[in-house]
Amino acid sequence: MHPPLTLHRHPMCAEIIEEFQKCHIEHPYAKFFGECTDLKIKLDCCFRQEKAVKRKAIFEESKKFKERLQAYRKEIA
Repeated sequence: MHPPLTLHRHPMCAEIIEEFQKCHIEHPYAKFFGECTDLKIKLDCCFRQEKAVKRKAIFEESKKFKERLQAYRKEIA
């Protein structure tokens, strides 16, 4: 299962999302028998990569926040 396929929320994967949705439209019955499976696998990989990038950015942001917090605590003490 994948998250909602909205292009504005997943800019890194926009091209694959469009291909996947196009495949589902072009093959309404064959999609149940694996016609779009390759695109689904690519999409899952892209979502994992996107999540890793976001996770790294959040980690760096929290690291900076902790440093500022420690500096502030030293200043008060």
